[in-house]
Amino acid sequence: MAKIEIYTSPFCGFCHRAKTLLAAKGVEFEEIDTFMASDKRAEMSARAGGRTSVPQVFVDGAHLGDSDELQAMEAEGVLDAKLGLA
Repeated sequence: MAKIEIYTSPFCGFCHRAKTLLAAKGVEFEEIDTFMASDKRAEMSARAGGRTSVPQVFVDGAHLGDSDELQAMEAEGVLDAKLGLA
């Protein structure tokens, strides 16, 4: 199964939405809290091509996108393949 990482922040509605979608897919993911470890936000930004908003999702080290992009992939029917489920 693919290694899924999601950079988040507490009280972030978009983060909750992305985590809920991933959980509904039945995939395990590592949550990286950028609020409690500020160096993680810089790490996330570097990995995400300069993006600074949370959440940012990575699959096997490749940047997948933010919450809106995950929702769009789900609507297009391509998210399962991106998560290694198809």
